[in-house]
Amino acid sequence: MNTELKLKIKKITMLSIKIAIGSCLSIYIATLLQLDFAISVGIITLLTILTTKWETLKLSLLRILTFLISVLILWIISNYIESNWIAYGVFILLIVFISEFLGWGATISTNAVVGTHFLTTHDFSFEFIMNEALLVGIGISFAILVNLFHDTNHQKSRIIRDMRETESKLQEILKELANYLYNNPMGNNVWSDIIALENNLEVYIERAFEYHNNTFQPHHNYYTHYFEMRARQCSILHNLHYEMKKIRRLPSQAEIIAEYVSYLKEYVVEMNDPRKQIERLEQLFEDMKQEELPKTREEFESRAILYHILMDLEDFLILKRRFVDSLDDRQLNKYWK
Repeated sequence: MNTELKLKIKKITMLSIKIAIGSCLSIYIATLLQLDFAISVGIITLLTILTTKWETLKLSLLRILTFLISVLILWIISNYIESNWIAYGVFILLIVFISEFLGWGATISTNAVVGTHFLTTHDFSFEFIMNEALLVGIGISFAILVNLFHDTNHQKSRIIRDMRETESKLQEILKELANYLYNNPMGNNVWSDIIALENNLEVYIERAFEYHNNTFQPHHNYYTHYFEMRARQCSILHNLHYEMKKIRRLPSQAEIIAEYVSYLKEYVVEMNDPRKQIERLEQLFEDMKQEELPKTREEFESRAILYHILMDLEDFLILKRRFVDSLDDRQLNKYWK
């Protein structure tokens, strides 16, 4: 069983356990309080628990707001429509439209449950409204409570391993590209390595985003921004590889660029400010300008592609420099010092 499958199974198992425990406890408390429709509070808890603490907290607050809107809509509808099935259809039409328009679509399911209670009893007394409010309150309270238990330390360790793996893969890809510029055969796995890394980075970004939303520290978006930066760098290498394959005959200047790429790959690490690599690249641009002009069309085209490769490498480094420049003092102290 591969690592990703194990992580997926563990994540689903933890979510299932939290939903089961939260739902059971919420039903138990609602039953102790002798609330009507106590069993429904388990559904409210289930529908509120998501994968991250922040999402659960945000959704809980929105459920309270939309509960009040739902009660008002139901009260108005019940005064004009006697048929329950028509009234429920009109209610769903309105609450779905309002929720989706406001970007609160995730609250619809809970309001649908509450709507069935009001339309079943046709009771809009203060006592019954408080009954439903308590059901919603108990449901979301247990959802928040059980979601506080999250293994963020394990998540962080996994993210750091992802970072090291990403850097290692980028270095391997740069090594292969340098070998090609040295006029050594390029391995057939380079293209697949780039594609595989791009796919992995999508997973890493999602994992970092989930970790950020399971903490209450704003600086933890560091990991999300890091992987987004690496994903853009990988895209540049994708284009760079494509450009290299267009070269029919490598000119002598290709070896100079190969030496630079070999030098650069050693600095594809987390804690590196690429200013020195950018300065060396700028000097390489100047040296290229001093080279003798190409004599044939083929040499001209190859030289133009090499110049474009240098520009891609510059973009590659600028992405890292912008990432470093975007770090605030708290992030620099925590992650770099």
